[in-house]
Amino acid sequence: MQPTYTRYSIHSLLIISLSLLGLSLLLGAGVNNVHAIFNFYQLANVIPETGQSILAGVAFLVTALFIILSLKQSRFQTPAFVSLITLAVIPLVTLLSESRWMTDLGGFPIIGSGQGIIKYTALVSLAIYLYKPQRLSAQGMVILNFFPVALVLIWIGGMKFYEFEANGIISLVSTSIFMSWLYTLFSVQTASNLIGAYDIFFALALALAIIKKHPLAIYAAALGCSAVFLMTQTFLFSAEGAFDSSTLLARLGLFVIKDLWFIANLLVIVSFAKKSLN
Repeated sequence: MQPTYTRYSIHSLLIISLSLLGLSLLLGAGVNNVHAIFNFYQLANVIPETGQSILAGVAFLVTALFIILSLKQSRFQTPAFVSLITLAVIPLVTLLSESRWMTDLGGFPIIGSGQGIIKYTALVSLAIYLYKPQRLSAQGMVILNFFPVALVLIWIGGMKFYEFEANGIISLVSTSIFMSWLYTLFSVQTASNLIGAYDIFFALALALAIIKKHPLAIYAAALGCSAVFLMTQTFLFSAEGAFDSSTLLARLGLFVIKDLWFIANLLVIVSFAKKSLN
């Protein structure tokens, strides 16, 4: 059994993120993203757009509610597990759609709207950790939760070496009190390259630490990885377009808030690290 504070921290991160996402969707945020998912499943013509957002919002809120109830009563653990897995799988399957890739740049692996979709892999790992821990060994749990972290850092980090992605993050970097200095010292593309290199370096460093079974190295690499996801949370307050007075989270906020899931993944890795490597 993992330390109680770790499990409660992970529960809290999920509850906060899912609740904010659910309320925002319920109020009409992310209409285009929700519509793309319904369209993939050929339901866009069956359910009106307002109904699509409401259904999506309810799904997130119900999942958050099940997680809250599972803290008090074990009978809600299975509904929480099923809800989390369902919430992850439904959007992940849409990666099969060409609309998730930038076809004008060759398609896969040049990802477009799929950048937000691949983040749902984190929910699968967290659902297994919270509700099916007996299915995996400690080492297996470390690897399972490392996968989504590495996937996002290496894939999205790799995109930073492309001009379109470098230009796409200008509004985030230029308004950040922690990162705006990069544009003082480097060009837009060089700054983006450095950000991408950082992401990839720490993902690979964490992989090597896990392979070498070195707890201290895992802690250090996990800290480096978590810095990425903590930094994105600051964009909620420094960049424009993160919040909306009528829908709580706006488009940027919907994208960024999901990074709380990767902080949870890293908490799992760190909490299992010493046990799994003995």
